[in-house]
Amino acid sequence: MSKRLVVSALAGAVVLGGGAAATVALVGTADAAGRTGDPVIGKSSSDPVVLGNGGTHTFTFTTSVSDDSGIRSVKVLAWPRSSHLAPKASEMAYVESATCKASSATTSVCAYRSPVDGKDAADVPAGTWYIAVLVTAKDHGTTFSAKASTFTVTRHAG
Repeated sequence: MSKRLVVSALAGAVVLGGGAAATVALVGTADAAGRTGDPVIGKSSSDPVVLGNGGTHTFTFTTSVSDDSGIRSVKVLAWPRSSHLAPKASEMAYVESATCKASSATTSVCAYRSPVDGKDAADVPAGTWYIAVLVTAKDHGTTFSAKASTFTVTRHAG
C-alpha cells in the first residue's frame, strides 16, 4: 500500500480497515458548522479496523456533504487520537480525495476506500482514530472538521 492515508507529516502513520459502520452526525456541531454559505458536512461514518490474520483489509469512510453551489472536492485524512496531532485545514491540501457522486444539485455522497495489506498493519497503532474532512464547494467556500468520524483499530488475538 502506498502512504495514501498518511496521518500527517508529523504523525507518519498509515490506516487500514474493515468492519461495521459507526455513524457520527455533525450538522450543528461547532467543528462542522461554518459561516453562512459554506459547505455542510452531514452524516459521516467509518468502519472499525481489525488487524491481523494477514491478507488485505479495506479502510472505508463515507459522508454526505452539501452546498448551494455544489461540491468541488472532499479531502479525507485518518489520524490516531494517541498522536495528539489533530490536523488543520491548511494541512489537508495534499491528502487524497474521496470519490463523490451528486445526489442533487447541492448535495453529494462521498466515499473513500483504501486497501491495506498485512505489512502496513504492523505500523498502525491500535485505539481510537478520527477522520478529518475538508470540503470545498464549487464557489470555493470550505468547511473543515478534524473529527468528522471516529473509528477504532484493534488487533486480532491469535
